[in-house]
Amino acid sequence: MRLRNFATLAVVAAGAALSACSAVGPDYVAPQGPAVHAAAFEAVRPDALSSDPLPPHWWRLYDNAQLDTLVAEALRVNSDLRVVLANLERARAEAEEARAAYGVQAAVDAGVSVGQASTQGIGPSTGTHGVVNAGLGIAYEVDVAGRIRRALEAVDASAQARQSAYELAQVTVAAGVVSAYTDACAAGARLKVARQSVALQRQSLALTARGASAGIYSTRDTLRSETLLAQLEAVVPPLEGARRTALYNLAVLTGHPPTEFPPALAQCETMPALSRPLPVGDAAGLIRRRPDIRRAERELAAATAVIGVKTAGLYPTVTLGANLGTIFRMGTEPFSGAALQYGLGPVISWSFPNHRVARARIDEASATARAALAQFDGTVLNALREAESALTLYVRHLEENERLRLARDASLAAALVEQRLAAGGTVSGLERLDTERTLAIAEGALAASDATLASDRVRIFLALGGGWEATARPLE
Repeated sequence: MRLRNFATLAVVAAGAALSACSAVGPDYVAPQGPAVHAAAFEAVRPDALSSDPLPPHWWRLYDNAQLDTLVAEALRVNSDLRVVLANLERARAEAEEARAAYGVQAAVDAGVSVGQASTQGIGPSTGTHGVVNAGLGIAYEVDVAGRIRRALEAVDASAQARQSAYELAQVTVAAGVVSAYTDACAAGARLKVARQSVALQRQSLALTARGASAGIYSTRDTLRSETLLAQLEAVVPPLEGARRTALYNLAVLTGHPPTEFPPALAQCETMPALSRPLPVGDAAGLIRRRPDIRRAERELAAATAVIGVKTAGLYPTVTLGANLGTIFRMGTEPFSGAALQYGLGPVISWSFPNHRVARARIDEASATARAALAQFDGTVLNALREAESALTLYVRHLEENERLRLARDASLAAALVEQRLAAGGTVSGLERLDTERTLAIAEGALAASDATLASDRVRIFLALGGGWEATARPLE
């Protein structure tokens, strides 16, 4: 008996000593990643791109009150965000449940039954009687190998990953609203130019038809003019459809049926623009800021902690418990004599010597952690690729826009000259309309380029991933 008591005390003492040590399994260290030396972005355009860090709530750079209101509404009621938020709240509840489960556990039980005490054949039966059974028990698991600590690390990291997923959804929704708003206004701007081109071509066709009737122009000239008019008119319906689609998208993003979009936007012809160079920061700031990178890093932290949980399976589980109870017949004293029951001592569970299962689980967790590390590296590289690509396209489209603007300005100058010559009778009205049609085409190309630049800016903001990094857990 003494030897058994000594062995029990030795196990408890060993468990206490182990629990005071570091938890088994690897201690998590945030990875440096494949872009540890990332610095400035490759795309350089001082007049259009600034190295200033991207500010929170980047859409306010447009200084557009209506756009600010729409983004705020979307962030409040968007259905996709509500789903992600519910998942986040569930993850937080799971983490709280895990913390509560690893504390001191108390249980109370009570019951009433009808029975008959055994007389073992010695005396007469005393008949049936009511029996009361009640008890109170407490238990506490000693964290022998740090299993509890690692488990809590895992659930906390998983909850933080869900937080980053929610922030990523917010970035996506905000970018979606700005994109839909921009697309609607860009389609309106292009529609304005397209309709002007159609009106000019109709005038040109009327002059050509009159000239053909007078024998000045051939039937071929009339057919060519009709063909050009049909081509210009064909541009209008797709633009109207694009504007309508953008408005439907905007309505749904802000929690409304597709047709319940702001009526004023159906007439918008001016795209939101920036009054200063676009702030993009640097690659290192991007890595700290992107929610998907933070999510991948937290998932890696959770996977690393799980290795410790599985490693703890090689060690015994020790639970300290105590209970106090009573079982008595109704009408007797509940806590007297043999009616009182109590117990105190550890409960030890150990799978030794069969460690093959535990080691297989450790190998499984280690492989999962390696996959999470690869996922983190891939997420960082993909984020850098998206940012570099978006910035490079923006710079190239700016160059295209400048050349199209030069072409538009040259066409405008030619149209002014033609107008003066036509007023003096030097050129015909048909020649003047042809010059104006060329100007309208140049205006259309420039409007399309302006729309591309507006979309590029939203793509850059989405790639930079800013907005909520100030409250996020930084990569260590």
